[in-house]
Amino acid sequence: MGAVTPITFHHVALRHGQRVVLSDVTGVLAPGSLTALVGSNGTGKTTLLRAIAGLHPVAAGTIDRGALRPADIALLAQGSHLDRSFPITCLEVVALAGPRVGVLRAIGRDRLAAARAALAKVGLEGFERRHIEALSAGQFQRVLFARTIAQDAALILLDEPFTNVDTDTVAILLSVIADWHAQGRTVVAVLHDLDLARRYFPQVVTLADGHATWFPQPPIGLIRAA
Repeated sequence: MGAVTPITFHHVALRHGQRVVLSDVTGVLAPGSLTALVGSNGTGKTTLLRAIAGLHPVAAGTIDRGALRPADIALLAQGSHLDRSFPITCLEVVALAGPRVGVLRAIGRDRLAAARAALAKVGLEGFERRHIEALSAGQFQRVLFARTIAQDAALILLDEPFTNVDTDTVAILLSVIADWHAQGRTVVAVLHDLDLARRYFPQVVTLADGHATWFPQPPIGLIRAA
């Protein structure tokens, strides 16, 4: 895991196309914090998440990531750009995570072991050789979480990680998120479910009318991974 550092927003404005979706965002994501970004559709949740990752330019202001490098950041986008018809196994998807491994390079023994452990962590032990096209939506999301585990990032960004998955998968993914939080990683998740955000996330940032409001709160039901 790379350096853990605060992420500071100084009067940040963000555009989506020609439209300003957020303006004058000022605040701090503390090292090791667990934060939910909530708001209705079109309020800029995904845009802000991508800006934190350095993938969306700011229209004004600055986002200070301190000592974080691109390799220290893992972004699990809403849906996946992976072509699920491509003949690739669950183990290969996880083992190829991160910038240091390419599809044309051999996967080392240590990385394969880490990928197997990550799959077991999300309840997919025994799925190593299964092709991703054969997975349910919940199983595929677990694979994507396993790939994020394998990236070993200091900052983890999740865009609507619980969309279209079953309740058992939600419980497993919440357990993984709690484990990341216990390890001191900074986690930010875009959520639509405000009740879920209030129950499991110590900090909630609400986006509305072009502005962001921070609501620190005591954790109520954080699930610790076994």
